[in-house]
Amino acid sequence: MNRLLDILSRNADFTTAQLAAMLGESEDAVKKQIEDYKEKGIIKGSNTLINWDKVEDSGVTAIIELKVTPKPETGFDDTAKIVMSYDNVESVYLAASSRYDLIATVKGRTIQEIAEFVSKRLSTLDNVIGTATSFILTQYKGGGVCFVDSEEQEEQRSMIL
Repeated sequence: MNRLLDILSRNADFTTAQLAAMLGESEDAVKKQIEDYKEKGIIKGSNTLINWDKVEDSGVTAIIELKVTPKPETGFDDTAKIVMSYDNVESVYLAASSRYDLIATVKGRTIQEIAEFVSKRLSTLDNVIGTATSFILTQYKGGGVCFVDSEEQEEQRSMIL
């Protein structure tokens, strides 16, 4: 894997000067490479990773699996584009699974809001023949970052087990 992309995927907060020092390259060369990656669509943006468990009233996140009948010519792409178009959908993946074809992560204010989204929006799409919804209770790691940050949390988790 490209070292620059590897570093950026772990932490996009580094300045080009810091990246250049880490890579043993000139700052201009690093800037040019980043611009090139953006033009080619390799770098699509950067996000701040948030530990939503620590944010009051942060809502809920669900993983929604969809069983889809593929369309001639476009396969699963048309359905994926429709699912991606909803504002509360954070990600959509084509999966190699024997049961489900697309996997979407969805944010909502409440479980009921997500349930309504699934029943009124996703389930009613022409070629969606089934769904399964799982609600995220705790995020331990995301985007390569560990969200468990103290021994106290580890102890609380072990008490539950």
